[in-house]
Amino acid sequence: MKTLSDAWDWLTDPAHWSGGDGVWHRLTEHLLLTVVCLVISCLIALPVALVLGHLGKGGALAVNISNVGRAVPTFAVLVLLLLTPIGKWGQGPTIVALVLFAVPPLLTNAYVGMREVDRSVVQAARGMGMTGSQMLWRVELPLALPMILNGVRIAAVQLVATATIAALAGGGGLGRIITAGFNLASTAQVVAGAVLVAAFALIVEGLFELAERLAPGWARGRSAA
Repeated sequence: MKTLSDAWDWLTDPAHWSGGDGVWHRLTEHLLLTVVCLVISCLIALPVALVLGHLGKGGALAVNISNVGRAVPTFAVLVLLLLTPIGKWGQGPTIVALVLFAVPPLLTNAYVGMREVDRSVVQAARGMGMTGSQMLWRVELPLALPMILNGVRIAAVQLVATATIAALAGGGGLGRIITAGFNLASTAQVVAGAVLVAAFALIVEGLFELAERLAPGWARGRSAA
């Protein structure tokens, strides 16, 4: 209980929230890193998943290959990247490691969503004379959107939780609070940093849940579509 009390005292100390090493600055760095990695991951995974899901070919292989990344710890990937020329690119190793970590859920959910679209609807669209691109954008994508957004939500929450490794490569983010706590032998600061990361992840999860509730019916599920 004393550790939790000390962590609460640390969190409620205004001095720990301001300045270059303060919580607000580290939180901004953490958010920026998460957004950058999520955007890059979406740009890589979603086009591949949508095209393969539309064609119905090669998707299973692509999903299995991308899921290999889940078996390799992100920290191990980061260490290996630091030993390569990429290690000289500042935040480069961290971004690459996190992108590789975020691609599997995005690719898997988007591909599965595309393949689970009712084939009778697709056949009806084809019978109406729609082209392949029209079927993709007007029929399959809207129906697959709930699964796609679910993948984005999973990837975003995982990135928030895992972006703490940036501190190990000299980067910013909330992980710097945790590593600084270890360096100072301050258990209270370590716990406070962990609480901040957990709270941030829960907030991101909550924002996605709220967005889903406020979204139009067709974006919340196939039955409404």
